[in-house]
Amino acid sequence: MTLSYSGAELAVIVFAMLFAGFVKGATGLGYSTSCLPILALSLGLKASLPLVLAPSLASNVTVMLGAGPLAPAVRRFWPMLAAAPVGVLAGAALLGRVDSDMAGAALGCALVAWCAFAFATPHWRLRPGLERPLAPGVGLVTGVINGLTGSQVLPITPFLMSLEMPRGVFLHTLNLSFTLSTFAMGAALTRLGIMTAETATISLAGVALSVAGVRSGAALRRRLPEKTFRAGVLAVLSLAGAALIVRGLG
Repeated sequence: MTLSYSGAELAVIVFAMLFAGFVKGATGLGYSTSCLPILALSLGLKASLPLVLAPSLASNVTVMLGAGPLAPAVRRFWPMLAAAPVGVLAGAALLGRVDSDMAGAALGCALVAWCAFAFATPHWRLRPGLERPLAPGVGLVTGVINGLTGSQVLPITPFLMSLEMPRGVFLHTLNLSFTLSTFAMGAALTRLGIMTAETATISLAGVALSVAGVRSGAALRRRLPEKTFRAGVLAVLSLAGAALIVRGLG
């Protein structure tokens, strides 16, 4: 297969995939959250979305394998998990109607909002009676944002953080949402003609890069204070998000 990407574009792809894996290994920050802004600034968001699917899926499955029993998360949050892929399909339909820069601006907004939340790390709790009625809407909105921008973390992560639950249930719920949404995104991108044999091949190759990055990041985590490194990464991602907004609205 002859690749249509230039040498410089391939270099950016390799760097982004290694960097995102490194950040995930060092801080736990989501793979797509770190990878997409770098790719989108170079290739445009629509061209970037299919490239992150396989590495992101691999990282999600890896986390779930070490997080204990799956059933408690499914029993508690199945309406939210079922709604997320539906939202993805709706968001992807919007993606097909806007240009790549405008979609990139939407990603920038989601990224800046997530970084602001992560910097603030608020300690708040949702009243128990609100979890059940809010959960399906949270899943649906998260899916719509994911389908339009590729960002999978809002508003599901703050919602789950506001609930009292074991760490294993939290990790399984979050990564199940990511995984189901990734499959829906793959189907939607194929239907839009954005997922091609070439992008699928590069995405699959990125699994090895992401694993290498995760291992390197995990090694650094033992030497560098995680809080310091995470703050630096969030600052870089905030700037990338702002750049996507400026380019999309310019």
